[in-house]
Amino acid sequence: MDAHGQLGAFLQARRAQLRPQDIGLPTYGDRRRVPGLRREELALLAGVSASYYTRLEQGASCHASVEVLDAIAGALRLEETERLHLRDLATACRHRGTVRRPPAERLSPAVRDLVRSLDEVPVVVTGRRSDVLAWNTAGHALLAGHVDPAGPERSADRPNMARLVFLDAHVRDLYVDWTAKARAVVGNLRLVAGRHPQDARLTSLIGELTTRSPEFAGMWADHRVRACDTAEYELRHPLVGSLTVRQQTLTAPSDPEQSLVMVTASPGSASQAALRLLVQATAAGGDAVASPLRRAAVTRGR
Repeated sequence: MDAHGQLGAFLQARRAQLRPQDIGLPTYGDRRRVPGLRREELALLAGVSASYYTRLEQGASCHASVEVLDAIAGALRLEETERLHLRDLATACRHRGTVRRPPAERLSPAVRDLVRSLDEVPVVVTGRRSDVLAWNTAGHALLAGHVDPAGPERSADRPNMARLVFLDAHVRDLYVDWTAKARAVVGNLRLVAGRHPQDARLTSLIGELTTRSPEFAGMWADHRVRACDTAEYELRHPLVGSLTVRQQTLTAPSDPEQSLVMVTASPGSASQAALRLLVQATAAGGDAVASPLRRAAVTRGR
């Protein structure tokens, strides 16, 4: 979908998700042919003409000012992350360019050293498209111990966290509330796609996931966006059992397109004890820990 289409699809999806009664509009018991607000109703709330809003939603106009976009965002009751996403889509619509295949992402030596120094905290570094650029031993063992630990070193076939969440049975089983994790992944990809509509590798990843995963296709069509900053997840780890962890995502100091995902547990909790046990086990012998996970993955795939 081109930049025109993305902007229009986002506006249409969010308009459909907002009911008249949510914003105090009378319906008089009329039978509505479309879900959510009508274009005319949204235009009225935003203070723009219905014809102008229609052209914007249909991709016939890409020149909305920041003030108009903010007015539409207010009418749609968008959160700050969603407002920024709307601006990104409008900017991409105005500055269309040729889809290009960017070079492989590289990890700076400083970030690599930082990951290695945090040996007691599971850490994963992901790139713009959620490719794994690096992970320490604990991060690998916690989130993808069945995957080749040297995978991030091969730029041509790095593990991809979005692909693992949707297409890998082990990672799917790892998250007790898999749907919450999956929605977070899709919401973050939506944000990135809005900022980089000409990224051919990202477009290819989204196309692959849409084709291979009905769940991804459904969530992607929802057009919800979400910044993956901090989230808590309950995990079912095959080696240390159940634990509740907090995943905190920080921007890499050397590249704003790269993220450091750090995993912690509440101090003094059973989850922290389980996390320490896994860290100690990986420190004692990483391959001894990873081998059972890989065997389990092979058995599941038969």
